[in-house]
Amino acid sequence: MIRAIFYKEWIKIGWYWLLALIASTGFAGFAMLRLGRACSLKGAAHIWQVMIERDAIFIDLLQYVPLIIGLGLAIVQFVPELQRKSFKLTLHLPIRATTAVGTMLLFGATMLIVSFIPAIVIMYCYLQSFLAPELWQHVLFTSAPWYAAGLAAYFLTAWIALEPTWARRVINGVIALLIIKVYFQQAKPEAYNGFMPLLSIVTLLLSMLSMISLTRFRDGRQD
Repeated sequence: MIRAIFYKEWIKIGWYWLLALIASTGFAGFAMLRLGRACSLKGAAHIWQVMIERDAIFIDLLQYVPLIIGLGLAIVQFVPELQRKSFKLTLHLPIRATTAVGTMLLFGATMLIVSFIPAIVIMYCYLQSFLAPELWQHVLFTSAPWYAAGLAAYFLTAWIALEPTWARRVINGVIALLIIKVYFQQAKPEAYNGFMPLLSIVTLLLSMLSMISLTRFRDGRQD
């Protein structure tokens, strides 16, 4: 049954996942090309100097890409099924409703992470080719909360989508915005280094919010 749910979810999000993979990888590749051009024009020494003196990371355009991808994935995965009212069929599968929805979230989150991996690999391979370890780690560590925000956006959007009432969706949306803001609170590079372990745990715990909405949906709550 779990494999059947995975297959069903792949049918729903496969096309979006491919677009997300292309977008994530494309933006990372473009950022590296732009950095490479700057390096060829100014020289690697100049890039090093700018990074050290001005705390520049040269990948600012990637900041909100994971967030948008995560939000879009949750919309594609849950909203059409809820609008067609076919989501109720999932709750009648011969497994617990929490297991079914948890499997859906697991599949979506896994595919989201997979769509991010090529971008991270591209940046790692390219940056270490001309930057000292302290500098390329500086860039990658700075991007870590951005990718965590993408996963958080996925879980929070699923939570909102599964909520059966519009009034509560609005409240959940405001809460979600406040939570997402935490991931972008500090503009200083590597500001989240000491906080990332806790932030990662909190991000994973956000998946549990969907179970609250699921319970309300299953009970037909209208308040």
